[in-house]
Amino acid sequence: MAREQLQVLNALDVAKTQLYHFTAIIIAGMGFFTDAYDLFSISLVTKLLGRIYYFKEGSAKPGTLPPNVQSSVTGVALVGTLVGQLFFGWLGDKMGRKKVYGITLILMVLCSVASGLSFGKSAEGVMATLCFFRFWLGFGIGGDYPLSATIMSEYANKKTRGSFIAAVFAMQGFGILTSGIVALIVSTAFDHAYKAPPYSVNAAASTVPQADYIWRIILMFGALPAALTYYWRMKMPETARYTALVAKNAKQAAQDMAKVLNVELDPEEGKLEKLTEEPSNSFGLFSRQFLKRHGLHLLGTTSTWFLLDIAFYSQNLFQKDIFSAIGWIPKPATMNAVHEVYRVAKGPDPYRPLQHRPRLLVHRLLH
Repeated sequence: MAREQLQVLNALDVAKTQLYHFTAIIIAGMGFFTDAYDLFSISLVTKLLGRIYYFKEGSAKPGTLPPNVQSSVTGVALVGTLVGQLFFGWLGDKMGRKKVYGITLILMVLCSVASGLSFGKSAEGVMATLCFFRFWLGFGIGGDYPLSATIMSEYANKKTRGSFIAAVFAMQGFGILTSGIVALIVSTAFDHAYKAPPYSVNAAASTVPQADYIWRIILMFGALPAALTYYWRMKMPETARYTALVAKNAKQAAQDMAKVLNVELDPEEGKLEKLTEEPSNSFGLFSRQFLKRHGLHLLGTTSTWFLLDIAFYSQNLFQKDIFSAIGWIPKPATMNAVHEVYRVAKGPDPYRPLQHRPRLLVHRLLH
């Protein structure tokens, strides 16, 4: 296959780095940016949700989400992501990357807004509604996540493909960072506008009614970057590798890439027909031929990626609880609800880990 590659695909592989490469990085990267924001912003507001909906009068500590509710609210989007990856991965091979890319984006925008508008007559009702919309948000993210990487890899040239994909994945970090910045800005604005005493001073007054807007604003903000990229996603042509090799439309692939690369390309329809007729170029995902060619690579990639994600997602979703447990974030009773959002988003003070280091060293020496 490599020796008889179509001219349009060879042109993509040897193309110099151009403006369209960086455009693709931004468009696909914003997908990863939005995915990370939507998945991890929930960890910034779970403590606030506990204060608002699970407050118990007379309790020495602020309300917290029950363990089962906390796990559901935090993890339900990841369940949706798993299902979405399987479904949209299959659909992307059937309908094309571009069409499915638009569908996932619309789903993410709608569910981000809907998550912030979660309603219910009781605390359980609000949490159930929130979980429902976050599942479908994760379902959309599950499609957007692999399609962003696939589109970038199919647009990139051979020389810089790894760098371009790494640049797209790096946008996850910016998404997580932005979620913290948005939470800091929103909580600071509400803290200045609506003064409240710490929980230890006045439990009921420590959570102002307007605090219910904070978590909704933070969650709904995730719809903004996704909506801003919709036009550019729809303007991108379908990837030539899909159009030529899957849709088997060499003429359309040549036309699309000729506009992108600013060169004349021969469709080579006869050559494509010859290549697709060869038995060695046609085999299924679960076939013996696929296993022989790519099985080891697939196993190595998926297993290491799985182990990485266990650490990556658990750390980002639950590090606030770790910081609270080891005293790097002030005790909840010493803060009001809005200020707690600020402290969770801000994280531990830079000097706090250093404060505990001498005691840890002494403990190790004595024990």
